[in-house]
Amino acid sequence: MTVADSAQTPKRTNPFLSLNLETALESLGEDYYDIVPAAEFPQQLLRFRNDELLQKLGLEPSTVTDEDFIEAFGYFQGIRPFLALRYHGYQFGEYNPNLGDGRGFVYAQVRGTDGKLYDFGTKGSGRTPYSRHADGRLTLKGGVREVLAGEMLHRMGVRTSRCLSLVETGEQLWRGDEPSPTRSSVMIRFSESHIRFGTFERLHYLGRKDLIEKLLDWVTAYYYPHLNQGMPPLISPETTNSREKYARFYQELVQRVAQLTAQWMAAGFCHAVLNTDNMSITGESFDYGPFAFIPTYNLKFTAAYFDYYGRYSYGNQPAICRWNLQMLQVPLKAAIASADMEAALEDYYHHYNREYHRLMLSKLGFGEEIPEEAATELLQLTLQLLGESQVGYAEFFWQLRQQFSPQWRENRDQILGPLETESELFESWQQAYFHGLQFVATEELEKIPERMAQYNPETVIIRPEIEAIWEPIAQEDNWQPFYDLLKRIKAG
Repeated sequence: MTVADSAQTPKRTNPFLSLNLETALESLGEDYYDIVPAAEFPQQLLRFRNDELLQKLGLEPSTVTDEDFIEAFGYFQGIRPFLALRYHGYQFGEYNPNLGDGRGFVYAQVRGTDGKLYDFGTKGSGRTPYSRHADGRLTLKGGVREVLAGEMLHRMGVRTSRCLSLVETGEQLWRGDEPSPTRSSVMIRFSESHIRFGTFERLHYLGRKDLIEKLLDWVTAYYYPHLNQGMPPLISPETTNSREKYARFYQELVQRVAQLTAQWMAAGFCHAVLNTDNMSITGESFDYGPFAFIPTYNLKFTAAYFDYYGRYSYGNQPAICRWNLQMLQVPLKAAIASADMEAALEDYYHHYNREYHRLMLSKLGFGEEIPEEAATELLQLTLQLLGESQVGYAEFFWQLRQQFSPQWRENRDQILGPLETESELFESWQQAYFHGLQFVATEELEKIPERMAQYNPETVIIRPEIEAIWEPIAQEDNWQPFYDLLKRIKAG
């Protein structure tokens, strides 16, 4: 190639910098965010890229290089202003007005191929006006854990944010909960929205009823557009046509949060910090801190070492999420009749129980063929067996998936083979499972292992497994166990 030919060759464009970005959040105005710069880092090493999400963006993974990721998400080149969102929140039950995006910002917003609006949100990208005394950074281990959590939850059918990329940034950080100095990273979170319950709570604290209504209009326009269509009136005489969609929004949010909580419980997932600032307005998992998947069925299991009284224990999650929804009523009273919100919240446990029962029956391999009474008995005995035997929670369902045979419908004693704990309780559970199989038509038996394969993955990452893949990274910079674990999660 001659010099002249080279000069005529067009420079390759980074696909991320050519995306058709939207200005949805910017259109709200600076009452809701601060424009902030990104930190400059001494190093950029791409440690994770999520090619599945590229396809949702309409990008072919083979056309996106690692250098493209680093340019966009390590150097933060070519994107419009970065927005650190303002919010407050109830943290462990106490209201805290000193919050906001302290180590991240909304990097950009883009339409997916499914027509939905998605956020690119950073974590570990530097200080903001809300960093307080912190450094605005993310430890590499924290980034690794969030990648794994998002991919694990997604595999299990839980509605969740996911990581688009993780870049190691070459700084040494000091943390009280990790051996220090520890390595640094910056992560890009791909989610439906970064608007939180706490975004509304801050506006109530400031006495800005006008900004609450403006945000409700914005949220319903972008995330609940179907609510702008005609619907029958609600029960409250206080509700006017102009506020109908606001009440419907809260009603649907209650349902979404109840269903999400049921998904966590069925998956055995314990969110570590269910503060209102960590609750998404779209009903999506994010900001779960030192999360954990329960090793055994224990309602008192608590993920965060600093949750001294077990407020956010595994078994408390349904009640805490309902409490968070109740606290959200305080700012929303500026635009929604209290009677409508109370009526919507009354249905919370109906939505939760219905979804939890459906998911747990699916984990056992059943659909809707079992009568309600038989299904309830089977679920009660399953949870009792899991609790008293303390067999591994994920292991129990994996073994059920591995061992299932159509012959179980003919011979009760074959069901699940001998557990380590033989007891009258196990025999009662076998009988209940056997009884359930009698309602399944012969031609429908093949759907049982299909459901189990969908809901009972082979790999569920409990804490020892995360530590096992972090050790070679920390000691040898060996990332292969991490990549191997991601493959097992996707394949399981």
